[in-house]
Amino acid sequence: MSLAHDTAVWFSKSYGLFYLIGLSVAVLVYTYWPSNKQHFDKAADSILRDEDRPWR
Repeated sequence: MSLAHDTAVWFSKSYGLFYLIGLSVAVLVYTYWPSNKQHFDKAADSILRDEDRPWR
């Protein structure tokens, strides 16, 4: 294998790793951001709210 191929493979693996780490950090920051707590709590409660109603 040539040096150019090895360099391209190394760059693509590194870029993919850093891309996935950055994406994971962005998702965690969005999830635990204080202003989103009310939205997520409402979504969690809305599933349970319909559970006791009779089926039509």
